[in-house]
Amino acid sequence: MWIYRNRTEAGIILHEHLKAQAPPVPVSRIVALPRGGVVVAHEISKRLALPLDVLIARKIGAPGNPEFGIGAITEGGIGSFSPEAIRAFELTDKAIDRLVSEEQKELGRRVELYRGRGARLELKGEDVLLVDDGLATGVTAGVAIKYAKEQAARSITLAIPVAAADTLESLRIEVDRVICPSSPKIFRSVGIWYQDFQQVEDGEVLALLQESEEYRRVAVERDIETPFTGTLRVPPGARGIVLFAHGSGSSRFSPRNRQVAEEFNRQGLGTLLLDLLTPAEARDRNQVFNIPLLSERVREAIVWLQKQSFAKNLPLGIFGASTGAAAALCAAAELGSEISAVVSRGGRPDLADSESLKKVKAPTLLIVGGDDHDVFELNRQASREIPHSRVLVIAGATHLFEETGAMEKVAEAAAHWFQNEFKKGASDEIKSAA
Repeated sequence: MWIYRNRTEAGIILHEHLKAQAPPVPVSRIVALPRGGVVVAHEISKRLALPLDVLIARKIGAPGNPEFGIGAITEGGIGSFSPEAIRAFELTDKAIDRLVSEEQKELGRRVELYRGRGARLELKGEDVLLVDDGLATGVTAGVAIKYAKEQAARSITLAIPVAAADTLESLRIEVDRVICPSSPKIFRSVGIWYQDFQQVEDGEVLALLQESEEYRRVAVERDIETPFTGTLRVPPGARGIVLFAHGSGSSRFSPRNRQVAEEFNRQGLGTLLLDLLTPAEARDRNQVFNIPLLSERVREAIVWLQKQSFAKNLPLGIFGASTGAAAALCAAAELGSEISAVVSRGGRPDLADSESLKKVKAPTLLIVGGDDHDVFELNRQASREIPHSRVLVIAGATHLFEETGAMEKVAEAAAHWFQNEFKKGASDEIKSAA
């Protein structure tokens, strides 16, 4: 069984398991159970460029045996208790109230210390990655899951480096998915699965949360003043912003494009994922192929971006998938030099008119799967018309790039393309100014 050197290594390995999931796991908020869970989650937070939050929960220990959890409470007054444990220890309601009261003091102290007086963790509509350093009885994780559900989280993924096998199975049915590299049947305690399991102090938790604050303004989700909704994520010191034009009626929640966007964010690129169609429009299949409408929406979003203070002087690019690639190319043709780079993933450039392709000024990378033969030929033909373009073939990949490692190659190649072209654009501006 897996023995971790420390919580930091556990976080790194847990992230590797997270990224290996197929289809990709949606994550918009990383929530740790302090204190040990914060160290683990911090490693994931760094790698996904997402902010780290804490959910304050406290185990209620049995009288005379505080390590044995009979239940747990969390901020917001949510509690959960084991009827079997209560019967076994013959606990009255008065005795339970006394135990809860003692833990509420520490819970309140931590809430104020880590988040500030009166602040509440809001998870409505979020894809939550719930992280701890290990599960023995699972009572604390159980009440945290209950909190996320009552907050109307869109999805809950439980990510744990090590857990007792029976505990893990009991919680699996409570969440959307579980990621746990190690679940021994003979467990004993969390600490024996770490070489270094020293206690985490409040100061370390606060330092890690403060470090994560640089990601606080990423994952900004808002309704922008156009007919569609977008998810904006701009890392500190971003080198540019890439707008995503989804294809085939997909939305900003597309797991494939979110995977690519996460890689962009990790490499210092801002992203704007859009619902190019309103809910009513999306129900009309004909609108999925309405390239003039989709490209108009892309242009509107670019204009909106250019007016935002955070986007001032940042180069802009467009990433289009399938039919969205046609919309991206048409929009780039209209916007001219305002777009610094374009990337197409499994695109349908044949849905864009020939004149638009010839007008695209931005350097364009057309990524296709080696086994997506028809689309490869369409992109090869389009590259002859797009002035500054090249075709990149991902060997062994089909249209959706579902093969192991294929989407990672797409994300890496696209990020490299945008970074290079954005850098060139910045250099050209400097030369012009000189």
